[in-house]
Amino acid sequence: MNEASTIFALSSAPGRAGIAVIRVSGPSARNALELMTGPLPEPRFAAYRTIKHPTSGEALDRAVVVWFAAPKTETGEDVVEFQVHGSRAVVSGVLSALGEIAGCRLAEPGEFARRAFENGKLDLAEVEGLADLIEAETDAQRRQALAQTSGSLSKLYDGWRSRLIEIAALVEAAIDFSDEGDVSLSAFNEARKRAGILQREIAAHLDDGHRGEILREGFRVALLGAPNAGKSSLLNVLARRDAAIVSAEAGTTRDVIEVRLDLAGLPVIVSDTAGIREASSDVEREGIRRSLAAARDADLVLWLTENTESIPQLNFSRETSLVIRSKQDLEFDSQFKGLAVSAKTGAGIDQLVAEIAKRATEAVGSATEPALTRARHREALENALDDIGAFVNGHAEFLELRAEDVRRAAQALGRITGRVDVEDVLDQIFSRFCIGK
Repeated sequence: MNEASTIFALSSAPGRAGIAVIRVSGPSARNALELMTGPLPEPRFAAYRTIKHPTSGEALDRAVVVWFAAPKTETGEDVVEFQVHGSRAVVSGVLSALGEIAGCRLAEPGEFARRAFENGKLDLAEVEGLADLIEAETDAQRRQALAQTSGSLSKLYDGWRSRLIEIAALVEAAIDFSDEGDVSLSAFNEARKRAGILQREIAAHLDDGHRGEILREGFRVALLGAPNAGKSSLLNVLARRDAAIVSAEAGTTRDVIEVRLDLAGLPVIVSDTAGIREASSDVEREGIRRSLAAARDADLVLWLTENTESIPQLNFSRETSLVIRSKQDLEFDSQFKGLAVSAKTGAGIDQLVAEIAKRATEAVGSATEPALTRARHREALENALDDIGAFVNGHAEFLELRAEDVRRAAQALGRITGRVDVEDVLDQIFSRFCIGK
């Protein structure tokens, strides 16, 4: 990426719309606005202008433009927004015209957000929260992503890092005054006391049942059972569409089929799987293998059965599994005390949806403390916890090694927000964004 260049892109959704937003960021943004609309408007005030081609003078649209002067902008650079009519012809014409202005080029994926990071407007955790906010499908995902974008996780991790730096200062004092035994020992003991408190806080944060990751990625529910137990029919009812093929022929489902649902504002992924039985072919055996793999990865396994007298022994806890009697409309088993459903009549479906939503809510929890949302954060925190443990439990006579333990822990926390060198993860993070972000 050439940081001296000015970038532009369509930042609203592609396709025909009432309004389309085209953003420009960089040193030539002001020049582009003046060339295409005339005198510069007041910063942060919407101005209604005729947008013209910079060389031919042809009118491209009459629309609203907004000028944002650096450094108080989203990217930290001069920024212009063209809020044009959303026809393909207008958008194409304005983008083409911007491309003919010296120093301007089309943005790469995530380049606006990357410039915001590099100019100190966002840290890496906030950038990842922004990506999650763009992808959010449910209210709960939106709330979690918005909190992360607002810096809730960054404040927590930066606070821990600041405390590690204070601990490091105490260890350095112990090294500097090593010839004065009482002073050195007092400083080191205070450092270990503070580190022990921080160790417990980070351990409690990690021991959260992966609630933030479940909310971000979705609460996974696997439908298991024998062939023709009604799994595909139930999936279609839950999805309110024909997501899976339903047939009286056993073994119709050979692969795992997933649908995403919004239950009580929470993201739920329901997987229809191949029927579990003694397989008669390699293809069916592979389907059953994938079914069992989906069950192992699921947060909740629903075992569907018509005959409640032959319920198998499931290798799942009661907290992560539930037996459902399917096809309740055909014959009612008065001895079965669990949940019975009918995909044909809808009986029991509302109760099943409520139970899934209840389990998902319990998995996500209602804690007000910011939740871990990514494996990258979890790995960094685990590394920091290991280093703090080495400091707390290591030999006190090797003060230089103990100082290194604290430094490594602070570096691990700094990688989450980008306070230390994280070049190896930047491309991966920003490439997930669309071009206009």
